Parts: sequence; C-alpha cells; structure tokens
Amino acid sequence: MKKHLEVVGAVIVREGKVLAAKRGESKYPYVAHRYEFVGGKIEEGESAEDALVREVKEELGADIEVEGHFLTMEHEYPDFTITLRTFRCRLLSDFHNTEHEALSWMPLAGLNAGDWAPADAPAVEKLKGL
Repeated sequence: MKKHLEVVGAVIVREGKVLAAKRGESKYPYVAHRYEFVGGKIEEGESAEDALVREVKEELGADIEVEGHFLTMEHEYPDFTITLRTFRCRLLSDFHNTEHEALSWMPLAGLNAGDWAPADAPAVEKLKGL
C-alpha cells in the first residue's frame, strides 16, 4: 500500500495574481521544478488551518489569515497518494523565500496547470475562472 499524505496549501491572491512557489530538486521527478501552493504536511493533532499557518511561517516567514476553504483534491502519484486541502489566505506581513527555488506572482488569467505539481492542477484550473 502506498503512503498517504495529508497536506495543505495556501491560495494567496492579490491584485489578480496568485503566489506560486517553485519546488527545487526532488527525489520525486514528477514534482521537481514545478509550482505549488505554499504549504505542507499536517502534523499529528493539528487542524488543517493550524498546519497552514505553521507551514507559511516556516516557508515564508510570514503571518497569514486563513479566510476559507478553496478546494480539496485527491491525487495518486507513482510513489504515494495525497489529499491536498487548499484555503484562501491573506498575507498579514511581508514574506521572504526560505526553501523554494523561486516565488512568483502569477496572473490568474495566464495560469497553466501543466507548470504546477499535478495535485495542485485542479485548484489552478479553478483559479483561472475567478
């Protein structure tokens, strides 16, 4: 049986653009150098919202307000399965990149789901319609 991960992602939209975090090298080539939402794994005993606040603080050094659920996706990768819960979030402070290859503000109208990790693609498609 494949390992199953419960993860969260922050959908941060500002002035018609979404914050995209580009992954660096990975032991899983199908997610390496792809964009994803800032976020990560939910730890034991943690709510999805608390995990997201913690992950954004770790990855961006920023504080956020979780405004509400955006989309939950299930995806099966070759080596593991994932449940990704995304939430609309608002930045409450400045941020900086601590662990991604790059951070970009991408215009919603020009999003290409093929540039993103496959688990994130349904949320990217939903964003294009906003």
